[in-house]
Amino acid sequence: MNWLTNFVRPKIQSIIGQKSETPDNLWHKCKNCGQLLYVNDIEKNLNICPNCDHHERIGPTERFKNLFNNGEYQLVDLPKTNDDPLKFKDQKKYTERLKAARGKSEYQDAIAVAYGKMGTVNTVIAVQNFLFMGGSMGVGVGNGIIAAAEQAIEKQAPLILFTAAGGARMQEGILSLMQMPRCTVAVQRLRDAGLPYIVVLTDPTTGGVTASYAMLGDIQIAEPNALICFAGPRVIKDTIREELPEGFQRSEYLLEHGMIDMIVHRAEMKDKLTQLITLLMNKVA
Repeated sequence: MNWLTNFVRPKIQSIIGQKSETPDNLWHKCKNCGQLLYVNDIEKNLNICPNCDHHERIGPTERFKNLFNNGEYQLVDLPKTNDDPLKFKDQKKYTERLKAARGKSEYQDAIAVAYGKMGTVNTVIAVQNFLFMGGSMGVGVGNGIIAAAEQAIEKQAPLILFTAAGGARMQEGILSLMQMPRCTVAVQRLRDAGLPYIVVLTDPTTGGVTASYAMLGDIQIAEPNALICFAGPRVIKDTIREELPEGFQRSEYLLEHGMIDMIVHRAEMKDKLTQLITLLMNKVA
């Protein structure tokens, strides 16, 4: 009997043939520095890369849990919309794109609204979800922001909006663009009621969202290094054919040029927002 052939080789082959029991979602690659990160570690760190401090994009559920007291909140029911008012089709039907997006999300559109306490203050928070069709602004998003404003007025609570969007939703055409004035009116109703409206600009906030309700806050906050613009830097560069300043249209550039009030690290966001709404609502912390 050949020991190597009859014993060692079959043993090695049996080990190689075994399927790995390791899940395929244990690691996350940072989009900024490329560092491989253990998923549990980055989630515990509020989805911030511990190597380069890059703020990864997160959705409404993570925001709500991070901001409300003890992660406790109530979702606000949003009005249902006509899924495909223009019967739009490009490479796929719009209804198919919506179905795919909803299959990857627990929400029906690119926004979610919740109500709960931050510190001692009852607060309404609306969060745009970039993972849902690029956070694009359609009738559903417009209805969500209006519902958030109405909830804030009803509860006499401040409204905090986290923006994250690629702009208008092309599949809804002019109906998408109509959300800009609709949301602007909703913001004005908040002002008429004497309630604070705070906007937190996250990466990315672009297009018609930036041209309307995203820049109307009583206080404008941004997360570090967030892209905030109407047209992106690549489009502008190709149009004017000139080199743009380093960091053009990023949070730090906008702060330096007076477009926003402050940049707040995600780890400090809850405390900062709680401090602001407590002062604005004249509550005792």
